[in-house]
Amino acid sequence: MELKLNKPICFFDLETTGIDVAKDRIVEIAIFKVFPNGNKESKTWLVNPTIPIPPQSTEIHGISNEKVANEPTFKELSSQIYNMIKDSDLAGYNSDRFDIPLLAEELLRAGVDFDMKNRVSVDVQTIFHKKEERTLSAALKFYCGQSLENAHSAEADTMATYEIMKAQLDRYPDLENDMKLLSEFTTRKKIADFAGMIAFDKDGDEIFTFGKHKGAKVETVLENEPGYFSWIQNADFPLYTKKVLTAIKLRKLNTK
Repeated sequence: MELKLNKPICFFDLETTGIDVAKDRIVEIAIFKVFPNGNKESKTWLVNPTIPIPPQSTEIHGISNEKVANEPTFKELSSQIYNMIKDSDLAGYNSDRFDIPLLAEELLRAGVDFDMKNRVSVDVQTIFHKKEERTLSAALKFYCGQSLENAHSAEADTMATYEIMKAQLDRYPDLENDMKLLSEFTTRKKIADFAGMIAFDKDGDEIFTFGKHKGAKVETVLENEPGYFSWIQNADFPLYTKKVLTAIKLRKLNTK
C-alpha cells in the first residue's frame, strides 16, 4: 500500500552522542522524503557534533570522533535540513519521544525557528507497540519478512521505518491511510512541548508535569510566581520547552 498524502512526509532517523535531548548532539541524520505524487528524495549527512562522542555511543552506531572530525557542524547544515522538512509532515521510529525533540533542539540552537505548527507527526513505533509490542528489527521481520541489515545506521533504520509503515497499513484495515489520523493514533498524550514538561489538562489549558507545580496551570503559576519563569529560562531545560513557556507568558500579557 502506498501512502495517501496531502503534503510531503519526511521519514527521518538520528544517530547521536547520547539520549539527553537538552545536552546531546546529532552525529548522523538521514531523511527520506515522500511526495504526494509518489516522487521520493533521500539525503544522509554525517555531522560533527562539536562535543566528544562517548565510546558507548560509538559502539552502538559505529560513528567515532575521527569519522566526523572533518564533517560540517549541524549549524552549517541546518539550512539544508530545514529546507528539506519545512513543508512536510514528519515520521520516524520513536520519533515523538526522541528524534523530533532532539532535532528541534538542534534547529533552535542553530537559530532556526522550528515548530510543529501546520504539520503532524506519525510515530511508527507507537503503531507497532500498540499492535505488536516489538523492536525495529522485529518489526521489519514481522511486517516485511526482512532482516534489518546495518541496524543503527541512520539510513538503514529510516528505510526500514518507511517499509514498516506501508506494511502496517496493509495489515491493519482499521488504520486510515491518512497522516493526520495516523498522527492522532500514535500520539501517547497531548503535550505542548516535545519533552512533555508542559501538557494539556481536560480543559485544554497548559499544565506543568514536573516539580513543585506538577498539575498546576502554567498561566496561574506564572502569574503567582513570576520568578519560576526566570528559573526555567536560566536552567538546563530544553530550548523548545523554554520557547513554549515564553509563548504562554506573552499570550497572557497580550490578553491583559
